Amino acid sequence: MITLTDFIDQFAIKEDRQPLHLEDHQRRILDEAFRFDENGRLVYRTIIYSAPKKSGKTAVNSLVCLWWAFCGGQSPDEIIVAANDLDQSISRVFDAAKGFINRNPVLKQKAELQRLLIRLDNDTTIKAIPNDFAGESGGSQGCVSLDELWGYMSEKSRRLFEELTWIPTKKNSFRFVSTYAGWTEESLLLEELYHRIFDKQGNVKPGVNRPLGEDFPVYTVGDLFMYWDHEARMPWQTPAYYESQRADLRLNTYLRLHENKWVSNESSLFDMEDWDKCVDPGYSPPLPNKSIRLYVGADASVKRDRSTVVSVYREGNSVKLGPFRVWQPSPGQPMDYEATMESFIDELAKSYHVAGVYYDPFQFHRSATTLTQKGVKMVELPQTVGNMTDAGQALYDLVKHRNLTLYEDDELRREASFAVGKETPRGMRIVKEKAAHKIDAIIALAMAVCGAVGQAGGGAEAMLDFYKRKIEEQQAAQNS
Repeated sequence: MITLTDFIDQFAIKEDRQPLHLEDHQRRILDEAFRFDENGRLVYRTIIYSAPKKSGKTAVNSLVCLWWAFCGGQSPDEIIVAANDLDQSISRVFDAAKGFINRNPVLKQKAELQRLLIRLDNDTTIKAIPNDFAGESGGSQGCVSLDELWGYMSEKSRRLFEELTWIPTKKNSFRFVSTYAGWTEESLLLEELYHRIFDKQGNVKPGVNRPLGEDFPVYTVGDLFMYWDHEARMPWQTPAYYESQRADLRLNTYLRLHENKWVSNESSLFDMEDWDKCVDPGYSPPLPNKSIRLYVGADASVKRDRSTVVSVYREGNSVKLGPFRVWQPSPGQPMDYEATMESFIDELAKSYHVAGVYYDPFQFHRSATTLTQKGVKMVELPQTVGNMTDAGQALYDLVKHRNLTLYEDDELRREASFAVGKETPRGMRIVKEKAAHKIDAIIALAMAVCGAVGQAGGGAEAMLDFYKRKIEEQQAAQNS
């Protein structure tokens, strides 16, 4: 049987129509990972290939699938390509496999390509599947490809992983995982596999083997093979590339993607150096002018958190901070919306062109009705997880790339320093570092920015369980 590395040498053609040449470290890793014993059985059944972003993981994964399909020696066989969702399973590993077939006339002659299926003339199939554990039960796959296992966070994903275990009744059956590190305490499935090799401090556990030597990051225990690298080894991973990535990415994101390190998905939302560079000492809120289109964020509270109204406006490709105001209610002196937030928004509408007031209707519905009757455009933006992620990402991007112009305000800066961003696949969501830290003006600013850059989704995302939780929180606060 032809080895994986020999198959790649003979058949792998890159997008530029040149042969793909494995780096020396890749050849060492793959030769060990797909080693057979004296009975012709694979030594390892779960193979994890983890390295920094842009280390060729997807290409390697797709070539593993093609090698097994064309040369596995068990035809007809079934190769399954799974990922976080169906689109990813098609667009990454499966699509890469199609590309390698299309670029090689020998492989192309032996394969029929469909949208979700590759069928070879030996009746072996390569199938891209959705995240559906029930639909994959009872399979007899010889090879399972799993891409970006860090994103398998749900119970549904775990069940899919468990259904796609290697088949003990087949002479050879294995799972190949390509991924980089995940988020601690969230990417639990990958984290559990990682901790079969490493302890909580990142040290190699007793009993773990180092088949390629103590100085090379390949580890085995039982039938688990793990290549887990923190070093950039590919020729295109240049210092200039990483300098650019460090400038564009949050620190934790950079460490996870480019150093393959486990990180928390919560960290300070802003680099305060970036925030300070958005402050223009010579800038002040614009004077009343009906030609200025204000986008207004309103964050309302009755007794505990502060209530805030923050406005922004666009000038070219930049967003600028407009007038804003903050009120602090108390249990003894709850908010009078009519005399405070309503009055201020009404004043803004008379002095500027208010393009929209973005608000959470939970506390502010009556006021929104009153202001609508006065001709103010009110846009529901419930503080759901999705909306706060869109708003947080929009504000983060403006600050990171210095497309937000601020005037000096010590309290707003203080709130910015307390804001925490929680990284999600959808973007950065604003959360509080501590309950005692007030970030209400930052939330209102993010809502206004969300409107200004066109990411506000309106009231369609309001959810009944969200309002139920809000009511429960309010009742708990009143009872405390």
